[in-house]
Amino acid sequence: MNLSTMPNLFFFLLLAVSAVLVVFPPPSTAQLPPRNPEVEALLRWKQSLGNQTIVSSWIFNQTNGNSSASSPCNWRGISCNSAGNVTGLNLSYTGLQGTLDHLNFSYFHILLRLDLKYNQLNGTIPANIGLLSNLVYLDLSTNSFSGTIPLSIANLTKVVELDFSRNAITGQLDRRLFPDRGSSQAKTGLLSMQRLLFQKTLLGGPLPSEIGNLEKLTILALDGNNFFGPIPESLGNLSKITYLHLNVNQFSGQIPKSLGTLTELTDLSLFSNNLSGSVPEQIGNLSSLVVFHLFSNNLSGQLPPQVCQDGRLVNFTAGYNNFTGPIPVSLKNCTSLYKVNLKFNQLTGNLDQDFGVYPNLTFIDLSHNNLQGKILPTWAESRNLEILNFGGNSIGGEIPEEIFQLNQLGKLDLSSNKISGKIPAQVGNLTKLLLLNLSDNNIFGQIPLGIGGLSNLEKLDLSMNMLRGPIPDQIGDISRILFLSLSRNHLNGSIPYQIGNLVTLQILLDLSYNSLDGQISPQLGKLKSLEALNLSHNALSGSVPDSFGQMLSLSAINFSFNQLEGPLPDTGVFNISPPEAFSHNKNLCGYPNQGLTPCNDSVCEGGCKGSKGNLRVIVITVSASLGSLFLLLFLVGVIAFRQKSNRRTQKEDVISGEDIYCGRILYGDIIRATDDFDDAYCIGEGGSAKVYEVNLPSGQEVAVKKLFMNEGSENGEIKSFENEIATLTEIRHRNIVKLYGFCHHDKHTFLVCEYMERGSLKNVLSREKEAMELDWKLSYTMVVTEKCDVFSFGVLTLEILMGSHPAELISNLYTSVDNEQIQLADILDTRLPPPTSQMFKGEMDSILNLAMRCLRVDPHSRPTMYEVSMVLEVNAGAGRSRVNF
Repeated sequence: MNLSTMPNLFFFLLLAVSAVLVVFPPPSTAQLPPRNPEVEALLRWKQSLGNQTIVSSWIFNQTNGNSSASSPCNWRGISCNSAGNVTGLNLSYTGLQGTLDHLNFSYFHILLRLDLKYNQLNGTIPANIGLLSNLVYLDLSTNSFSGTIPLSIANLTKVVELDFSRNAITGQLDRRLFPDRGSSQAKTGLLSMQRLLFQKTLLGGPLPSEIGNLEKLTILALDGNNFFGPIPESLGNLSKITYLHLNVNQFSGQIPKSLGTLTELTDLSLFSNNLSGSVPEQIGNLSSLVVFHLFSNNLSGQLPPQVCQDGRLVNFTAGYNNFTGPIPVSLKNCTSLYKVNLKFNQLTGNLDQDFGVYPNLTFIDLSHNNLQGKILPTWAESRNLEILNFGGNSIGGEIPEEIFQLNQLGKLDLSSNKISGKIPAQVGNLTKLLLLNLSDNNIFGQIPLGIGGLSNLEKLDLSMNMLRGPIPDQIGDISRILFLSLSRNHLNGSIPYQIGNLVTLQILLDLSYNSLDGQISPQLGKLKSLEALNLSHNALSGSVPDSFGQMLSLSAINFSFNQLEGPLPDTGVFNISPPEAFSHNKNLCGYPNQGLTPCNDSVCEGGCKGSKGNLRVIVITVSASLGSLFLLLFLVGVIAFRQKSNRRTQKEDVISGEDIYCGRILYGDIIRATDDFDDAYCIGEGGSAKVYEVNLPSGQEVAVKKLFMNEGSENGEIKSFENEIATLTEIRHRNIVKLYGFCHHDKHTFLVCEYMERGSLKNVLSREKEAMELDWKLSYTMVVTEKCDVFSFGVLTLEILMGSHPAELISNLYTSVDNEQIQLADILDTRLPPPTSQMFKGEMDSILNLAMRCLRVDPHSRPTMYEVSMVLEVNAGAGRSRVNF
């Protein structure tokens, strides 16, 4: 190589290298994404959550030159400080699903707020959550977390609010979660805690006394758990506390006197425990109390006389205890009162001296005590009253007509007192009234004509008084009545045919022990839903109308001690009632086993014969009963008839059913009406039966549920058949189908039930238009009676909320540890708009929680219907203070 060319060669090599450097520049640290452990931790957690739109914005683009667009500070639910560190993670109310197992909390040293409430997160709470050393706010409430509370929570010394409510958390509260009061250099424990909430979890055991070392605490909510043992005296150290809820647990022993030193306390709820002894006088002197709940315990002694000494008390409930002595003197001028419930105690006092005027009062129940005095007209000045119950006392005087100016009144119960005088003519002004009970008093005069103005009334009980004169025709205008009793008065004249217009009448019609005469109007046969009818001890004449034979819901009747004659209607309840139901009449005729003279042959036309061959026909009359909106749980007796035939010794061919029994629902009629159960008449089919629509010769429509009976499994299926009959017999609710009768035969086994024109609840909910008609308010006001099993209540409630049968959901609950953690937003029928009112949403949350507790796997852990009704009753009038399990 010529050395003279070397400079040129180097020159060209230099140019080449420069070109390469321009085209392929070396890596620059300024252009690569920095290694951010917070980002990496969030992205790993996102990956474990699967494809959820809630975290779809969580993307870090390495090639994107726009650093702000790639920053996690712009991701949904993430907030940062000025240095770009993650300080907040808030994905509450988003429906987020998954666990926290793959979220590495060790990278979030600056995190101040972790808010994941109202989601569908499950699994356990990770132990490394205790590494969030700067955390101030921690809310994991209303999810499906299980397991115990990690002890590492004690490291969160800066946390001000911690809420693990409405989860399936188990175990006890470890004393090490709280600071050691004896150590002035305490470094662990919830040192800064101000608001601590463990509501409606599965926590239990005794409450550690160390909880009283949380000296900054303002809110302690432990209601709806399984804590037991005494309430720690150390709670008296919580000098800043304003809200203390220990209700619906199993605490026992006495209320600590130390609670009387909590001068900032405004809300104290101790109801539904096993507390005994007297209420410490110190608590009664707390001038700050606004809400004070003591009901449903075993407390005794006197109520604190100065419970409202500074006039702040709004909600005061002490019912269902053993309190004695006078009404607290401070209540008379306590104008702030919104609700008072002192029912079922042994309190004494004078109604017209111990109470004043309460402009905000909506609910007062003083029933079943030993109160005297009279009702003053000044009660009408409490214009917002919705519930007024003074029943079961010794109150005298007359009912002031001013009471009927309370146009918001929904329940007026003055029963079982010593009230005299007349029923004021203005009674019809109470157009919102649902219940009027004036029974068992000394009221005289006539029933006012204005009684017909009570257009929303569901229960009217004027029995056991001294009322005279005729029953006014206007009583037939009470179009929503379910229960009507005028018995044990001195009423005369005929029974108004207008009573037949009360087609909603269901639970009871009782006109017994009066002086009613004349014939029974056939119009009363229109009461097709009526279950119990008592016309005994009057002077009624003529015959029992044939139309009564169409009252297939009747399960109890009494026509005794009248002047009736002629044949009885030939239908179920008349055939099975005891002789006492027809005794002491003029000349009633019927079956000899009823204690009656046999009617001539033309009456039965050859149909009144006994059972033949191997056919067993059993007729029972069953229907539902209903509690009103305010839990007016009135039960009527059920007459159940069961006749067992001898066991069959051989199989025989099917026989005609026309000769079976003298009744309106005949085996042969059903066979002919369905062409021997032809599929053309089938309106539904399940795993164990088909349902047929049947038009009987009488014109009545019934539904016949024909069960599948397989060879070789007859005994088991008969048992199942009997269980279903027993269930329908015991559950008495107007929204549950009525059972008219049943038949077990070699060829056919079926139930004869009420035909629901719009189908079952399932069918109604499955149809868009009709489901829309069943709005949330209607769903919320459907209340079951004490007879209905709590499990059935849970199922029915879920079905109404979901718009479909909750079978799959219940099955999942029974195979999962996350029972009771279903969220309202997850199950609501999407065809209806969600509730917008926060108060109404809270009510529905409470109902859902109640339903879930009724569905617990262990029957012993389910609430009783008494406890359910107590919670519903308190909520019905609670206003500002909701009550939950």
